[in-house]
Amino acid sequence: MKSAIVVIGIGEMGSVFARGFLRSGHPVHPITRGDDIAATASEIPEPELVLVAVAEGDLHTTLEQIPAAWRDKLALLQNELLPRDWQQHQLDKPTVISVWFEKKKGQDSKVIIPSPVLGPHATLIKEGLASIDIACKVLNNDDELLFELVRKNVYILTSNIAGMVTGGTVGELWRDHHPFATRVTNEIISLQEHLTGTTLQRSDLIEGMAEAFDGDPDHKCMGRSAPARLARALAIAAEAGINTPALKEIAAKQN
Repeated sequence: MKSAIVVIGIGEMGSVFARGFLRSGHPVHPITRGDDIAATASEIPEPELVLVAVAEGDLHTTLEQIPAAWRDKLALLQNELLPRDWQQHQLDKPTVISVWFEKKKGQDSKVIIPSPVLGPHATLIKEGLASIDIACKVLNNDDELLFELVRKNVYILTSNIAGMVTGGTVGELWRDHHPFATRVTNEIISLQEHLTGTTLQRSDLIEGMAEAFDGDPDHKCMGRSAPARLARALAIAAEAGINTPALKEIAAKQN
């Protein structure tokens, strides 16, 4: 029998990965909200992988609870994830995947573009996803990972925040509101540069976002998290002294 895999968070996304690992022959041990992580670690001290698939607001409290024996086995997935999120927990080289498939309750997974992954357990994750027909690509280095994480952030934040004004789909946003969407995108990239301490290739990021729009042009722009994402972006801009007139205009229209 293959080695066990622990999945922390068995929501829509965690359940997809769990199914892939099971299909590829690994026993999976789920940890749900309220379960004692330390107790599970005492029962399974040497898992092959520990995948953290919790809700966005639970990431940091979960990472604070990871036992020492599990720290070199971690894989992370999360919207708006950046290196600083794991570095503040003194995690050196976790496996990280930028998820580009959608999973909604009662529906099967829908792949937009292949999901990039980097880290010691990248091949394991790729094999698990391949077993359920979800495309994944293994990256070569940290620079590629940073680009992919920022690309996903730019996609999410642009579509969610601009969508608060335009509504509709990402295809319609990019086709019918291109100048407005581009203004929002450039302000989002400025915030990402601040958060990463890096000068980013704007044209490459915009092209990468457009590729994802083309992968699922009927994807709805605005989700439930859009107002919170806008508020968070404005708070970061204010703290960093970054001018974001497009984001401020969007916020003003919500009042």
